[in-house]
Amino acid sequence: MKQLRLDALRDPVAHLAFLESYEEAAARPDSFWQERVAGAGEGATGARQFVAEAVDGTWAASVVVLIEEAGTKDWAGLPVERRQGHVVGVFVRSGHRGSGLIEALFDAGVSWAWERGAERVRLLVHEDNARARAAYRKAGFVPSGVRVPFVRDEAQNELEFVLDRPATDSGSR
Repeated sequence: MKQLRLDALRDPVAHLAFLESYEEAAARPDSFWQERVAGAGEGATGARQFVAEAVDGTWAASVVVLIEEAGTKDWAGLPVERRQGHVVGVFVRSGHRGSGLIEALFDAGVSWAWERGAERVRLLVHEDNARARAAYRKAGFVPSGVRVPFVRDEAQNELEFVLDRPATDSGSR
């Protein structure tokens, strides 16, 4: 996970996509990475990391889904109005982009959030990150109209994209 994150932070748009720098992440001790994996691994209830593994065993892509509880505040201090999933840490290595990995990871992450009672899944994307916005739209996410000041520069914004839980047809089964 550490290597994948460091590679993500070397991406040309990392300054728009991630809240930490390569230098900050590289300086973290191995214990930090071990705790991070444990906190989002099998059996974790508040977060789950989904990983696509390449044929050679390297990690090709990753998505993390956090569960946010109604009545709490999110990382930006905004109220969370309903139980929801929050997608973070999205990265696909350049050689694997366009292969469908992101959609497969989103499908897994969104399903996990639905299984935990989420009413919707959301993510935030920098207004200038066109590549990510296109990938999120392709995965079914749509802009909600919510704008949040970008942590690194409050003159810039992140846009909230959402995927609402589909209504179930209880009468047909």
